[in-house]
Amino acid sequence: MDYFTLKLIHQSAVTLSITGFVARGAAALANAAWVRGRAARTLPHIVDTVLLVSAITLAWMLRLNPLTTPWLGAKILGLLAYIVLGMLALKPTRPRGVRIMAWLAALLCFAQIVATAITKSALGLLALV
Repeated sequence: MDYFTLKLIHQSAVTLSITGFVARGAAALANAAWVRGRAARTLPHIVDTVLLVSAITLAWMLRLNPLTTPWLGAKILGLLAYIVLGMLALKPTRPRGVRIMAWLAALLCFAQIVATAITKSALGLLALV
């Protein structure tokens, strides 16, 4: 597979992933029943697997090492924070206030990850100002 096709797959998976997270987060905070359904619990794992595999393959194709490429390391750290915050936001047993704050913080992490990818700077959003 060529670089541009793989990059398009990656960017499409990013779009699907954040769209799903926003929808699931908003629905979970509104106590919508569909968020507890099988599709809402399974599809994100499929999309995120495609996202992760495409990301690793792109880094391998470009011979990027997160230990020597600061912006890539920053994206990975941002991703880990996004995952933890997303888990908190979508956990129905957490207090509503905690879930709202975690959801908003996860969205900010996502913006930081995208800004880091676009600017190729570990500063991410701060590089845009």
